[in-house]
Amino acid sequence: MDAREELKGILIERSILKGDFTLVSGRKSSYYINGKMTTLHARGLYLAASLLLDRLGPLECDAFAGPVIGADPIIGALLALSAERGLPRGGLLIRKEAKGHGTGRLVEGDLREGMRVVVVEDVATTGGSLLRAAEAVAAGGGVVAGIHVLVDREEGAAENIAAAGYPFDSLFKVSELL
Repeated sequence: MDAREELKGILIERSILKGDFTLVSGRKSSYYINGKMTTLHARGLYLAASLLLDRLGPLECDAFAGPVIGADPIIGALLALSAERGLPRGGLLIRKEAKGHGTGRLVEGDLREGMRVVVVEDVATTGGSLLRAAEAVAAGGGVVAGIHVLVDREEGAAENIAAAGYPFDSLFKVSELL
């Protein structure tokens, strides 16, 4: 079994829940994709990060960023694997809102002017949290090189992100997993 098929199996087994759910977007759904159940699983995270790095290929970037919680394990794994492959990158975590204490930062990490950043996340529905993360990167002087997710729920994220001018890619579409 190849790595993509193995990851698909892990996502189906661990991350897809059936029932009545309210999504972050406020929409109702008969299924929920809890990507963290895959990215907090050793083999699932390893496969996800490996496949994302392979997919990014020659894309020039200096850092990986994403919304806190969903992107955190992915960014950590991308950093470790990119270093192992001789392509060390930086990591950035994007808070939902700026801290009310300490440095008061919205973006944690060494974001520098002109830095090319790939924004990542486990699941995209409408793309709202990814667009907020991209805006935070841009506001800090970074350049968003692309937005990549493990699973696209196929509910507008690709279109909304493209309309904002960012390249978008997903390892899986939800239609492949249901």
